Amino acid sequence: MTVWICATCAVEYADTAEPPSSCPICSDERQYVPASGQRWTTLPELSAAGHRTQLSEVEPGLYGITVEPQVGIGQRALLVQTPGGNLLWDPVGFVDRAAVDRINGLGGLAGIAASHPHMFGVQVEWSRAFGGVPVYVAEADKEWLGRTDEAVRFWSGTHEPLPGLTFVQAGGHFRGSAVAHWPAGAEGRGVLLSGDTIAPAVDRRWVTFMRSYPNSIPLSQGAVEQIVGRLEPYAYDRLYGNFAGVVEIDAKAAVRRSADRYIGWIRGDFDADT
Repeated sequence: MTVWICATCAVEYADTAEPPSSCPICSDERQYVPASGQRWTTLPELSAAGHRTQLSEVEPGLYGITVEPQVGIGQRALLVQTPGGNLLWDPVGFVDRAAVDRINGLGGLAGIAASHPHMFGVQVEWSRAFGGVPVYVAEADKEWLGRTDEAVRFWSGTHEPLPGLTFVQAGGHFRGSAVAHWPAGAEGRGVLLSGDTIAPAVDRRWVTFMRSYPNSIPLSQGAVEQIVGRLEPYAYDRLYGNFAGVVEIDAKAAVRRSADRYIGWIRGDFDADT
């Protein structure tokens, strides 16, 4: 069985005799097809090229998983430990025996979810490596699913995949763009796993919001207000993005402050400074 993986975004596609003619995710305005053209790879090819997973503790109960050398977009997946089982968030586009063994040593997996389609990775392969655990996909992003499987579970609005974890469909980047709220994180002050629904800035006091990060397409005032409003009921002091970015303290206030600044700029409040 050949599982085709887009070399640019590292999202998996269903087994076919030949790879797809294009990757819909990369052909969309939010992503890109490189000037060199569409290219496909496979898990055996990536393994033979020397790619390996790396796992490290981010904070108690939270682990980061990356691939070296980088595959696709190069996100960092996050493994959240809960009393009801572990969740893999924003799965990377590669899985190997070492990752499975390390994660089994931490209690295995009880579920897998991506914040949005760019982060689907090889989510079905991850599921099968752990006995077919559920793969949670936002209903609003169903059309972007390149590989279906009986493990896939669709959800909308909010969803509690495990006790102590809540998915929130915030929208913005994609209609189904989601965050995961982990109230036990940050020593009980709450953590938000934001993917790039809300992206930590280099200056860790701030975040930002975009329709497309590589192509610099902004969101509207209404979209940003929607994101912040849907997260208002949740308490969190720390925020982790999908590329190792973090707002370490007072993250909820940073989100509100950043939204106000963003809206002010697109509304023209600061045009005198331009």
